[in-house]
Amino acid sequence: MPDQSTPQLRNTEAPQGEPGDRTAGNGISRRRLLGTAGATGLVLGAAGGAAGYASAPAAATPLTSVGDSRVGFHVKHQPGITQPLQARGHLIAFDLAPGAGRKEATALLRRWSDTARRLMAGEPSAQDDTGVARDAGPSSLTLTFGFGHSFFGRTGLQKQRPVALEPLPDFSSDRLDKARSNGDLWVQIGADDALVAFHALRAVQKDAGSAARVRWQMNGFNRSPGATARPMTARNLMGQVDGTRNPKPTDSDFDERIFVPDPGEPAWMANGSYVVVRRIRMLLDDWEKLPVEEQESVIGRRKSDGAPLSGGTETSEMDLEKTDPRGNLVVPINAHARITRPDQNGGAAMLRRPFSYHDGIGADGVPDAGLLFICWQADPLRGFVPVQRKLDRGDALTPFVRHEASGLFAVPGGAAEGEYVGQRLLEG
Repeated sequence: MPDQSTPQLRNTEAPQGEPGDRTAGNGISRRRLLGTAGATGLVLGAAGGAAGYASAPAAATPLTSVGDSRVGFHVKHQPGITQPLQARGHLIAFDLAPGAGRKEATALLRRWSDTARRLMAGEPSAQDDTGVARDAGPSSLTLTFGFGHSFFGRTGLQKQRPVALEPLPDFSSDRLDKARSNGDLWVQIGADDALVAFHALRAVQKDAGSAARVRWQMNGFNRSPGATARPMTARNLMGQVDGTRNPKPTDSDFDERIFVPDPGEPAWMANGSYVVVRRIRMLLDDWEKLPVEEQESVIGRRKSDGAPLSGGTETSEMDLEKTDPRGNLVVPINAHARITRPDQNGGAAMLRRPFSYHDGIGADGVPDAGLLFICWQADPLRGFVPVQRKLDRGDALTPFVRHEASGLFAVPGGAAEGEYVGQRLLEG
């Protein structure tokens, strides 16, 4: 769980409405506003004013700012990469069905892209919508699509498979379940409302039809927007501030580190990124037995506010050479935060955008909980791999975590107007 933070950005650019829709100032179509307000007028809400369509004296409550927030589908980079952490997430991997190939995959990506565009705009899906999210707005819904190593062989596109998509090396601390790892296709779903996220999950699964079958699926969560007095770096289930040193889109080299350039190599990956997904179980019973001071030594940061043990605030530069009166390093040599620093790994950087998870409590009373680690980079061989190798050799956190599943996927750039995700690969 490298010590990097998630950028606190809100995508405020909403795409234009569908033909026949009149887009309101808050980015929701007239059709959506009417569906929200019913036959009554709209009043000013947290997201700003909207034109009212009065037909009754009573005023319906408008969508809150959480429900009203919308992320664009037709963007340069696929949605779900640079957006802030979302309150609810689903990760799902598919394998193409026996006999399915490039033709079936193309039709599937067309369906998924159309569904993503509709749902992210707060509209129902085109086919057999379940109505689960009928009363909610888009709630920052994002859907992100990627291709696994095995996808290219099954579709006859081996020559288009990126070198960067070669399988990750083995790590000595791995305890991987192959049935819950990798896959031909990968979908990430995130939203700030649990029902909106579940609605998208069901739509994606139903769209797969006979073309693909679910290989594995995982559910995650984060703190809800507005739950704290001010925007803060997230905490993980160990109670630690997790993500302080994440690259930020305002960094001059952000795009270079996170996204494949245009023109890309291969060309269809221009403006795309590579995502590493790891299910990391936290051994919480063991961790919680440690005194806070020992937990802080393992991480290298104060638990209360995320500040480095060398002093200052959360964002203060960590002094790796500072010693205590006895001559011991204040930030231990094997502290997690020291090992994961980019300047300790040849500049290796990745954009972390994780979800916590909790899958119940076993008969032995031990919680099955931890982190769905998700990190983005232009090249995993220069991002995730060198950092994980170093963690594998001596991270103080290793005795308290277990890597149980893993996947690597190529995520192409966003679909332009009139395109579907992956079109440049499947029709190139």
